[in-house]
Amino acid sequence: MGLGAILKSIFGGGSDAADTAASSAEPEDYKGFTIEPSPIKEGSQYRTAGFISAERDGELKRIQYIRADNNADQDAAIEHSRAKGRQIIDEQGEALLTKAHL
Repeated sequence: MGLGAILKSIFGGGSDAADTAASSAEPEDYKGFTIEPSPIKEGSQYRTAGFISAERDGELKRIQYIRADNNADQDAAIEHSRAKGRQIIDEQGEALLTKAHL
């Protein structure tokens, strides 16, 4: 194990896979969109985040959303990410598919 790997393990750094929580979270279909909760691990907290996608005119459009909200529990972060995804869809509808990220 190299010095960089040792320092990362001591100070909480890790691989990209370790930094993204909820890789096994189930997507949710909602009003013709798919919400993929994907909270981001930051230290001992999980930042609310995910992806919203939909196929329109034969093209898959997928956007990422990241919010300032944090949760200490991964499962709570997943559910909060789902709720935020539904809220975004309710507020923006089809218009959100014209954006690269939120």
